[in-house]
Amino acid sequence: MATRDALWGYRDAFGDAFGRTYFRRFGPGVASSVGLGTYLGEPTDAVDDALRRAVRLGIESGTNQIDTAANYRCGRSERVVGEAIRDASVDREAVVVSTKGGFLPFDGERPDDPAAYLRERFVEPGIVDPADLVGAHCLAPAFLEWSLDRSLDRLDVGSIDCYHVHNPETQLMERSHGAVYDALEAAFETLERRRAAGDLGAYGVATWDAFRVAEDADAFLSLREVLSRAEAAGEAVGPDDDHGFAAIQLPFNVHMADAFTRANQRPPDDPDGEPVSTLAFAHEAGLSVVTSASIGQGELAAAGSIPAGIDAKLSGDTPAQRALNFARSAPAVTCSLVGTTDPDHLRENVAAGTFDPLGASAFDAVFE
Repeated sequence: MATRDALWGYRDAFGDAFGRTYFRRFGPGVASSVGLGTYLGEPTDAVDDALRRAVRLGIESGTNQIDTAANYRCGRSERVVGEAIRDASVDREAVVVSTKGGFLPFDGERPDDPAAYLRERFVEPGIVDPADLVGAHCLAPAFLEWSLDRSLDRLDVGSIDCYHVHNPETQLMERSHGAVYDALEAAFETLERRRAAGDLGAYGVATWDAFRVAEDADAFLSLREVLSRAEAAGEAVGPDDDHGFAAIQLPFNVHMADAFTRANQRPPDDPDGEPVSTLAFAHEAGLSVVTSASIGQGELAAAGSIPAGIDAKLSGDTPAQRALNFARSAPAVTCSLVGTTDPDHLRENVAAGTFDPLGASAFDAVFE
């Protein structure tokens, strides 16, 4: 698990090469505000090799946050991340490792008959109850226990710094909001027990739609309610009233800025108050926000992809760097993820951190 001394030591080793706000609070210390994503890429040995080199290069170049998931690239990404960390010249305790559970993963490759595979691998052995499934998604505590154990085994890093419940809004396709909140509370109780056992340092939820859409949308989840369920889980598990819910992940970029522009969350301390944005809520509640799709899965790396009026206000030598610095400028954002297997793109992305992001007033002015 990442430790205070190792994280601050990493910052001391690399900090002079970056802007003053590049390293930001995380857990026991600070970590880079550009992180490495591992979602994209075919499940092949060639991509494994390229991703392993890129992750190691990133760790040794000043980015020490890595995000993955049990189902990414048919389960290969977690294994590659673990290998890269072990190969790197940086101690594991100086690297923040996040992963996710919620989707039933394949095992290294896409099966010819996915439905048959999931039935034979998960349903028939009793790992999941069909009643808990929405498509290939499950929030049942027993499955999350299985998924967490599998992630620990594949990553082989001893413990996970932040474990996200993956896209819980998927369950809303077939279940009521109340049922999904209840399922999240049960999931959080499981994660609280695993936190107490030392298997993870903190937990959160990684979403796509849940915190960006309007309050009356089918896929909406109340961050206030999610946080209250984590608080209840912490009280139920003990030994004190503390809880480990520390972060949320959501897409955020210049073309997907809903988490800042849409007031859809009731304030943390006032359920009847005027709605605020998800980022404003997170800032007030002390939650870390990790942005996915920070450069639109590569689309914002193209010249002219950022509106000219916004592009002119951002720092960076390339469109990709300016797109990353837009995401890093938003309130409550502690890390913006970007994935690549190309070493030149990796260096370009990390170098975005040598430029300072917009200040609060300048960022607000972008939307005026």
